[in-house]
Amino acid sequence: MSLTTQLRPDLAVIAAHVAPASRVLDIGCGDGSLMEALETGKDCDARGLELDGALVERCVARGLSVVQGDANVDLADYPDKAFDYAILSQTLQTATRPDLMLDELLRVGRRAFVSFPNFAHWRTRAALMFGGRMPVTRALPVSWYETENIHHVTVEDFRDLAQMKGAKIERAWFFAHEMQISDLGANWRAEFAVFELSR
Repeated sequence: MSLTTQLRPDLAVIAAHVAPASRVLDIGCGDGSLMEALETGKDCDARGLELDGALVERCVARGLSVVQGDANVDLADYPDKAFDYAILSQTLQTATRPDLMLDELLRVGRRAFVSFPNFAHWRTRAALMFGGRMPVTRALPVSWYETENIHHVTVEDFRDLAQMKGAKIERAWFFAHEMQISDLGANWRAEFAVFELSR
């Protein structure tokens, strides 16, 4: 089994669309799975930025180039277009200012990949409408008081933000039950989304 097939679906689609031998910055890289897949399978020069010190240690122990830092402030230290790709997977909704984070991604990377849980998914809507409570779902697996999510973004919200920021949506992928679905009705059908952007 290849490293790519072991990835979360959003990371697998990103890995499949990163060009070989690219310079990549993985922001909020977690345990470094995507970085390892890109280095091993595509000969990329992958760097990581991660807030959680324990995850940074795990990455470094695996031989990955990861530094501890807060993307909300530390991306400002990276030069313009230093990377071919800036990747932000399942992290946008935890950013202090997602709009400014998107600016930084498109400044440091020639292209950006962004994935996030879609808060307009029908299960989320149903939980609010019929239960009157913040939902706990596969895509949002913890209670409201435990979540790191501070901004609830939907597919349509993100499209609007990209347009407002002058970002071109190159491609988009949508997933439900960890399976890729069409973009038809993605704002209510998709549990999470992946966008590739340029400016």
